[in-house]
Amino acid sequence: MDEPASQTLETVGPRLKHLRLRRDVTLTSLAAETGISASTLSRLEVGLRRPTLEQLLPLARYYGVTLDSLVDAPRTANPRVDLRPMSCTDGSIIIPLTRRPGGIQAFKFVLPAGNDDAVPALRSHEGYDWAYVLNGTLRLVLGDHDFILHAGEAAEFDTRTPHWFGATSAGPVEYLSLVGRQGQRAHVRTTTDDQ
Repeated sequence: MDEPASQTLETVGPRLKHLRLRRDVTLTSLAAETGISASTLSRLEVGLRRPTLEQLLPLARYYGVTLDSLVDAPRTANPRVDLRPMSCTDGSIIIPLTRRPGGIQAFKFVLPAGNDDAVPALRSHEGYDWAYVLNGTLRLVLGDHDFILHAGEAAEFDTRTPHWFGATSAGPVEYLSLVGRQGQRAHVRTTTDDQ
């Protein structure tokens, strides 16, 4: 096996452990969900065993990530259209959902549990944002207002208004975000054609 491939496989263990701990799952529970023994999972996480494709597939499926992101495969596509999830230093994950340049861009965000006492760093930029909460509780600070959004709730706003998104201490949050240029808005239909 060549050196880059060997180094790539060596980084899988810590990534697997990070994913498991972030979900607060025990090795025993993960073993029951994936069909991989707890001892094998433990050896994979500490790097005493190299993963096989038969092990990586159920783990990627369980964590809801691609194989590429699980093994941190080198990017080969144009980065402007690469739909691979991006992990951030704060533990959040950003998943691009659209390929086309320009127009409204769609993203899925997964944020780890937050600190309710943390002071958010508001930012503003040209554009328009529409956010929809899939799971958990999303805190949206929008100008002087502090909103708590639950699963199934949405917000839309002009991004020139200083804003910040975060999870609460209640746990992680997953939400969708549509971001467009200034004046470009998501359209909500409230009536049917036959009314």
